[in-house]
Amino acid sequence: MNYLYERVAYLRGLAEGSELTEETREGKILLNIIDILEDFADSIEEVKREVEDLDEYVEALDEDLAVVEDDVYGEMDDDDDDEDDEDEFGFIELECPNCHEIIYLDEDATDDDDDIEVVCPSCHEKLHFEDACDEEGGCCGHHHHE
Repeated sequence: MNYLYERVAYLRGLAEGSELTEETREGKILLNIIDILEDFADSIEEVKREVEDLDEYVEALDEDLAVVEDDVYGEMDDDDDDEDDEDEFGFIELECPNCHEIIYLDEDATDDDDDIEVVCPSCHEKLHFEDACDEEGGCCGHHHHE
């Protein structure tokens, strides 16, 4: 940002060397423009400092979030396979016959009842299906996932 201050100082020096005064209309305009340019340079410098502070803050938040993610999800390698993860919850994928929206249900919630009623979040249609399928699904149009 120093180059902005240098350029404003150069313009101020030219104005003083040209003996511009605020007594003439042109001199008054040019000197006020130089003052405004200096105000702009000050504002840009302040914004630059604030952005640098925000960058440092975001980096600190990112590091803290990484620690929290490791605590919650455990450290994961890139080659971890989701299917081998025993901590994953099972869910049922169900397609709404009205709007064809895919709805996911917790498999544990379907264990208690044979007849399950679900409301589609998209079209608000009430859906009924029986949870009398084998583990592969298919008898009532839903699929089991791990």
